[in-house]
Amino acid sequence: MRLFTVDAFTGTAFKGNPAAVCLLDSPVSDRWMQSVANEMNLSETAFLLGDSLRWFTPAVEVTLCGHATLATAHVLYSTGAATGQLEFSTASGTLTVNRRADDMITMDFPAKVVTPAPVPTGLEKALGVTPVRVGKSHLDLLVEVESEATVRSLTPDIAALAAVDARGVIVTAPGKETDFVSRFFAPNVGVPEDPVTGSAHCALSPYWSARLGRESLVGAQLSARGGLVHVTHAGDRVHLAGQAVTVMSGTLHI
Repeated sequence: MRLFTVDAFTGTAFKGNPAAVCLLDSPVSDRWMQSVANEMNLSETAFLLGDSLRWFTPAVEVTLCGHATLATAHVLYSTGAATGQLEFSTASGTLTVNRRADDMITMDFPAKVVTPAPVPTGLEKALGVTPVRVGKSHLDLLVEVESEATVRSLTPDIAALAAVDARGVIVTAPGKETDFVSRFFAPNVGVPEDPVTGSAHCALSPYWSARLGRESLVGAQLSARGGLVHVTHAGDRVHLAGQAVTVMSGTLHI
């Protein structure tokens, strides 16, 4: 089976979010996929069999992942295994992907509505900042803070964040050179901080579109690696666009 490592949401190697992509030759067990994901030790490993796409962190299977979907599409396009529109069957429904003329890859994902929520006990202490607003989607907690500088300088207590009842915690603020910025912490699924998170932008897109009054925005995720996500809010869908770079390919011998 062929195995790739791809840096997603970046046009530069060793930036963005690395994902492993495994092109399966035949069905395999969930336990085997989880073992491979643990071996790869990246935030996500994608497994593709036909049009069926699944994603695993080193600890658990997840129901939605943007950067590993982008990485999978990039592998198919760059190797010539596919052209034109792709449709992946996933736990979050059918995800449609297209490659644009400018080498950006656009993904059609479900929008995640953020509703106001009370500040969970211990959140301020865990983050080390006072939220401006707090909301929750069905996946994540979204915390808006005062400024881009606040997001950039966060040094949260990751163990304390694991007590938050959510897949992960999105921390966001208005951007200086982009429309908004964010960071994403998900210790509950084995990812202390994710470098660039497509699925988090399914909530960030409608949230900031409502705040800024525009459908198409650009978000920067301010992890150490960093990356850009172009988003367009379209009703109950979000279009996520970004670049990707293959940094390794090989064969899995088990």
